[in-house]
Amino acid sequence: MDSIIHAILQATLVSKAVLVLLVVMSLASWSFMIGKWFTLRAAQRRSEAALAKLDSADDLIGALRLLGEDKECPFFGIAIRGVREFNRINKTGDAEKLLNDNVRRSLRYGIEEQMAKLKSPLFLLATAANTAPFIGLFGTVWGIMYSFQAIALMKSVSLATVAPGIAEALIATAMGLFVAIPATLGYNIFRSRLSSIEGECINFAGILLNRMQHEVNRHDGGIRFADMREAA
Repeated sequence: MDSIIHAILQATLVSKAVLVLLVVMSLASWSFMIGKWFTLRAAQRRSEAALAKLDSADDLIGALRLLGEDKECPFFGIAIRGVREFNRINKTGDAEKLLNDNVRRSLRYGIEEQMAKLKSPLFLLATAANTAPFIGLFGTVWGIMYSFQAIALMKSVSLATVAPGIAEALIATAMGLFVAIPATLGYNIFRSRLSSIEGECINFAGILLNRMQHEVNRHDGGIRFADMREAA
């Protein structure tokens, strides 16, 4: 450990800058992964609870009231989109003809909107995973070049003169991998969890659309947003 610290302290300014950048990327990646883990876990729990409530509700209004109890749930924003379109087509008098396609498109847009919020800013994690190894490689190449220049000036080639510079250079590669590997694992785990949440959103949209189709004649005047306990 002492030798590693000594090698870092003896590194060139460029090598130190590369190591500092990689440390910052590592801290940012771990902070993001911890925060995103709790966010996605909460979203998945809310989604599962909302699906259970929707299934247990006797009618559409009852389902919307139960859904409105948790406005942080991804389903709430999707339902808002669907209800708005449902109310619009009710005013035309052709609700039964337009309901399927129009509301389906609104629900799909709502799903995309909610998933975009959950994914943001996942691209930062992907950026860290993809760029960290190359940043570390740059630090390694720079360190090796500097070592060769020192060897040329000393006009002496031996393991004792080459080893410190090479070791210093390889620290940057190791640090790049230290950043990239957790970021890659985290990105893949989050993508899997997001796919699961998206599947639940699609299931919810299908159930909501079915309820609207079954009860379209009972809501000729549209659905009041007060039924969802939406704040004015």
